[in-house]
Amino acid sequence: MQNTALLRMKRLTAASSSPVLPATRRLERLPAAVAVYSILTILILAGLNLPGARDYVGVDNDDVMRLVQVRDFLGGQSWFDLMQYRLGLPGGTLMHWSRIIDLPIAALIKVFSLILPSERAEALALLVWPFFLVIPLMTAIAVAARRIGDRVVMHIALMLAAVFVVTANRFLPGAIDHHNVQLVLVATIAACLLDPARRAGSFALAGFASALAIAIGAETTPLVAVVCIVVALLWALEGTRSRTAARAFSLSLLLSISALFLATVPSEHYRLVTCDSLSIGYYAIIAAGAAALFVATFLPDRLGLAGRSAALVIIGALVLLSALAVAPQCLQNPLNELDPLLQTMWLDGVLEAQSFWRWLEVEPASFGGFYAVPVFALAVCLFRVIRGDDVRSHAILFGLLLISFVIALIQVRGAAFANLLAILPVALLIADLRRNSNAEPDNIGAGFFFVVVTLLSVPSVWILSGVFIVEGTMGISNRMRSLVAAGPASGTDAGAACETLQSLAQLNDLPAGTVVAPSDYGADILRITPHRVLSGPYHRNQGGMLTELHIGLAEPAEAAAFLRGSESTIIAFCPTNIQTEKIAKMKPDGLYAALEAGRIPDYLQPLPQDPQSGLTIYRVVLP
Repeated sequence: MQNTALLRMKRLTAASSSPVLPATRRLERLPAAVAVYSILTILILAGLNLPGARDYVGVDNDDVMRLVQVRDFLGGQSWFDLMQYRLGLPGGTLMHWSRIIDLPIAALIKVFSLILPSERAEALALLVWPFFLVIPLMTAIAVAARRIGDRVVMHIALMLAAVFVVTANRFLPGAIDHHNVQLVLVATIAACLLDPARRAGSFALAGFASALAIAIGAETTPLVAVVCIVVALLWALEGTRSRTAARAFSLSLLLSISALFLATVPSEHYRLVTCDSLSIGYYAIIAAGAAALFVATFLPDRLGLAGRSAALVIIGALVLLSALAVAPQCLQNPLNELDPLLQTMWLDGVLEAQSFWRWLEVEPASFGGFYAVPVFALAVCLFRVIRGDDVRSHAILFGLLLISFVIALIQVRGAAFANLLAILPVALLIADLRRNSNAEPDNIGAGFFFVVVTLLSVPSVWILSGVFIVEGTMGISNRMRSLVAAGPASGTDAGAACETLQSLAQLNDLPAGTVVAPSDYGADILRITPHRVLSGPYHRNQGGMLTELHIGLAEPAEAAAFLRGSESTIIAFCPTNIQTEKIAKMKPDGLYAALEAGRIPDYLQPLPQDPQSGLTIYRVVLP
């Protein structure tokens, strides 16, 4: 019997080492599985979005603004100069977006320009970049899944990741904002922390990815803080077993954040504390914590758990003191400093920046799609920890999921990170239920439970279910179209016509000047015209946005003073724009209300209007 088992083992070993494997066996290998799922996901994305696309830039204002920034970089603007000179009041607006994202997109445009006209090269670069990012995302998910489960778990996780990518908007053609890169980095960090061997290479990569995430966008700072806590706790609880990992992570984080600070922050801003980007504030806090943890890993083993715990208390106190001394203002939401008028007239209308409660009020149908799966995943992790099932991995996932979920409660945009991380514990659960169902084919309950859990693990299923309950079958039809839409809604009302590129292109008939327009139009005007624009939907452009609001709210005679002070030469007026309507209702004797009623001041000269556009363009002629 023993010889038979040994012979069978040898046959299996020989078969696994054979150079020619059946297709199904090849897919059991991680690289092949990642390649197949990545290619299929990219093909589905292309098939759903490219045929009906009307523009090659993503529908988000941030995608358009990123392209403007990349063009400025390619046009010769310094790597360290992030000033958007055509946005806001005279002098421009200092943006907080990192050149780290500009660089690969600019490089792609440069390469494609060698064989294509400039516009086509730009379009191809904006297609390739988000599609390319699918590959590292799938790789990270596959690695993480294999570290907590078997090949079945890996395939289930890859399938869930494919659905996540296809139904989200972060990897669509033209989506060049930094959020897709951050999703890749978060998945990479999770995969590294789940390494059961605690290899130094994995934790060094986690340190680098954490530093890069902060350098790209400060909104990941809370998650990176939890990552640091997780690594520190692993070292404190496991001692020698996690010492090398903690040392590699802390040293990598320290060196990476130092290099990125020097590489992206201009020397004249070394002492400037900003809470929405990498600056001396975040650098000092992270460097202090990372350096302290690195030093602590050299403590003698004889100190034991008590000594390591005491070291963590000291490190925590040091980090807190650093934060209070260098950047106390960064312990709150940067948007809390917005002017109250901007809070009311602008931020309250930016749904992705709203809390879960506000989202439940305005979008109850889709609420479950953002929050249900993360809650389910948190429960799964907690249950596994209590039951003692791979406590380390599920405790790590619980910590990462919890902070992502808390962020999502404050701003719904954080739900993307929570839903991405939820894939891992949910995939493991689905694999277990599948195994139980296959083991008991006659047990209808086990099979039914497996199917139900699988469906409820997909955020889009929650969205469609909520839409059906709230809006009925017509709502489902509309939402299904929006899930795969590549461009903006094709509405036929005047408001939609105002926002089209064709409508805004009328501005090119005028000499270069400064345009007063709703903030949502700002990025597109910068993209397709040579004009400056007073207002754009960015919190660092408070002066420009407030001036545009005051122009609309002021009585016509007073508005002239605001126009003169801001050096504005053009007004692009759309009576059906939501913000413009709010301004007109708020101040019935204001300029926008007067224009809506057809009362045009003498200092405004209306230009001939495109009959297919709801946009009216006025030339400002002040004495």
